[in-house]
Amino acid sequence: MNSRIRKTIFFIVGIAALFVAAVCSVRFGSTNISGEKILQAILQPDWSDSAQIAILELRIPRTIGCIIVGAAFACAGAIMQGITRNPLADSGLLGINAGSSFALAVCLAFLPGMSFSGIVMCSFLGAGAALLLVYGLMSLRHKKLDPVRLVLAGSAVSIFLSSICQAISLFYNIGYDLTFWTAGGVAGIRMKQLTFAVPGIAAGLLLAMLLSKRISLLSLGDDAARGLGIKVERTKTLCLVAVLLLAGSAVALAGPVSFVGLLVPHVVRFFAGSDYGTVIPGSMITGAVFMLLADIISRVINAPSETSVGLVFAVVGVPFFIWTARKGADEND
Repeated sequence: MNSRIRKTIFFIVGIAALFVAAVCSVRFGSTNISGEKILQAILQPDWSDSAQIAILELRIPRTIGCIIVGAAFACAGAIMQGITRNPLADSGLLGINAGSSFALAVCLAFLPGMSFSGIVMCSFLGAGAALLLVYGLMSLRHKKLDPVRLVLAGSAVSIFLSSICQAISLFYNIGYDLTFWTAGGVAGIRMKQLTFAVPGIAAGLLLAMLLSKRISLLSLGDDAARGLGIKVERTKTLCLVAVLLLAGSAVALAGPVSFVGLLVPHVVRFFAGSDYGTVIPGSMITGAVFMLLADIISRVINAPSETSVGLVFAVVGVPFFIWTARKGADEND
């Protein structure tokens, strides 16, 4: 099949799947709501109807949150895999998850009365501080953003911040609250929180789209990219800014949902090819679909209780991670 036709079919199917998954996300949960009731809530809201209140105040914000969080994590993972040329890379390598967890632990321990919106903002600032620390370690005696040093610096910062986070958790007895957040989920998302996160994620997605062609060239190697006229260090720095906006906002909003950034870009490349002009937008759509489906499963699998979205992804992501690692090892032999 012609590659252009295959890409077109992929995007058409992806957009259709996104629409169906979004409708199912609003309709299904611990209590199922009819399509007629959903239309009434959107077109002629009745604030005396508890079902319509649930649709407008809970399920629609949650659905929007799933879409933007899934798109952000998947796009950030695609960028990381492109600039590091590492098929197992995602935004967690930059210490963003650990930085957000550290900031959350500080908020829970020292500012227990802070609102959820305030925690979202502090978590994003923690993610940014962690990335700056990684970037600072990278810059010591080196001006180049080498992928290997990037991974090493990110791992060192993640271990350091995670250790402090655990110490705060034990000393101030906030382990349950911290674990609930780090498990990942979108149950607490409301429109007020979306107003904080959407601008950052939208800016990150736009920047990723603008950089997509250059990421394709970076994935060929630094020397090849320089030979084709790409300013490698500047482009990598812009890519890290995009990852911060995407993953930092998403982690602050929904917690560090693992495996989205790792799994989705591989799925997109399998169906639509390795050109990042396709991988980036394809990851946005596919990540949103996967996040919606995982959230629906988390709500209905043990209703009326909820299962962590992170656990749902882990069930699929861990075997995929092992398979990808083994495949890479076999190719290197």
